Amino acid sequence: MREPGEPRGGAAVGAGPAERIGYLGLGSNVGDRRAQLAAAVEALPRHGVRVLASSSTYETEPVGEILDQPDFLNACLRIATAHGPEALLDACKAVERELGREAGGVRHAPRPIDVDVLLLGDLAYASGRLRLPHAEVVTRRFVLIPLLELDPELATPEGTRLADALAALDPAVRVTRAGDPLV
Repeated sequence: MREPGEPRGGAAVGAGPAERIGYLGLGSNVGDRRAQLAAAVEALPRHGVRVLASSSTYETEPVGEILDQPDFLNACLRIATAHGPEALLDACKAVERELGREAGGVRHAPRPIDVDVLLLGDLAYASGRLRLPHAEVVTRRFVLIPLLELDPELATPEGTRLADALAALDPAVRVTRAGDPLV
C-alpha cells in the first residue's frame, strides 16, 4: 500500500527532486523462483533503484507465444529512482544478466528472471526499446493484481484506472497468491 502522503507517481517523499516513484514487474519460472525474485530485489539498489515495497508473490500460468512451460512466480515492486526511462531499463537488464538471463533469447521462453519497467512516475514514453506505461500493463492479470495490491488507486499517465482495466479482463486466467511480499 502507498504510505500516507506518498504521491502515486511524482517525486518520492523525502527524496531528491529528480527521484521518481515507479513500478517494476518481476517474474521467474526456472530454478528456485522465489530466490530469483528475492535476488533481483537485492540487486536493484546496486543499480540506482531503491525498492520501497513488494507485492505478495503470485503463481501464474504462462501467457504469450510459448504456453508449454512451467508456471511463473510473479510480483511487483514500488521503487524510487533518479534514473530516466532508458537508464532504468538498463539497470533492469543488468540485474537480469547478473542473475543468469541470457540476452537475445526467444521471446516469452522460460527464464530465471524477468524485470520489466511497468510505470515511471507520470511519464508516457516510447523508444525502440521501451514503452511507458508498459505495453501490456492493462491487459495482464498477473501484472494488475500485484500492482493493485501495492496501490489500489494506481492509474496510467493517460488516466486509465488499473482497477477498471482488471475488472474488464477474463477472470478465468489463473493468478493465485503464492506467498508473502519479498520485502
